[in-house]
Amino acid sequence: MKSVLRDYVALAKPRIAILLVFTTVTAMIIAANGVPDVGILVATIFGGALASGGSSAVNQYYDRDMDKKMSRTKKRPIAAGRISPLAGLAYGVMLILLSTALLGTFVNWLAASLALAGSVYYIFLYTMLLKRNTVVNIVIGGGAGAVPVLVGWAAVHGSLAVEAWLLFSIIFYWTPPHSWALALLVNADYTRADVPMMPVARGEETTRRQILLYSLLLVALTLVPVSIAMLGLFYLVSALLLGGGLLWRSIHLIQEKTALASKRMYKYSTSYLALLFLAMIIDRMAF
Repeated sequence: MKSVLRDYVALAKPRIAILLVFTTVTAMIIAANGVPDVGILVATIFGGALASGGSSAVNQYYDRDMDKKMSRTKKRPIAAGRISPLAGLAYGVMLILLSTALLGTFVNWLAASLALAGSVYYIFLYTMLLKRNTVVNIVIGGGAGAVPVLVGWAAVHGSLAVEAWLLFSIIFYWTPPHSWALALLVNADYTRADVPMMPVARGEETTRRQILLYSLLLVALTLVPVSIAMLGLFYLVSALLLGGGLLWRSIHLIQEKTALASKRMYKYSTSYLALLFLAMIIDRMAF
């Protein structure tokens, strides 16, 4: 039983869910100018986690043939045969439906609709349409991972604002350099599975230059919240320091064409987003 439970938890990719929920909570704190209503906060956290987990499960159901070909993913529960494809699909759909019902009942229907739209975006647009067919799969599909901040903002206000879309844009532009750093690291896997990620379709040199380009755009974008008085000095200093580290890693990736450099860029980009959003919380709560 423990083994089965572990597999179903793994199917929901809890580490990804944690990061997505964290960005959601950040948006809620900024929208509420402090701690939002506790009941709405808890319901949004659970609803967001369910939507993320359900989307990940359906993604693994659809990609099970591809996952079997890649060393990084061949041990996933469905690909390895520990969970049947139909059981994984049913589990994922159930989590998404529960998320919609929970958010609609205890938060508001705009937040519920946005969470559902994020799941549809990830499953149908990214997983089924883009991922196997175009090199811009991550560029366009990355929007799915940015939807949770819209959910968080809508949970507080029942509407969206420019600030919510700015948070969305930051995550949108963060996704390509983060994902392409991983793609460089596991390029052989994507080649074997015939997935047209940037290193497979355009080569590693082009990928490294694109990572630097998107990192530059991202760092510039992270300074906009200060220019519109959305966030203050603490966030500005944090964004500059974190952005400097991201650009240094991107340049180093061009100079040192090794797996170690790609791994460091991937790990730093993960920490970068978490720390950037933590700086937003601290700026709003403490200053």
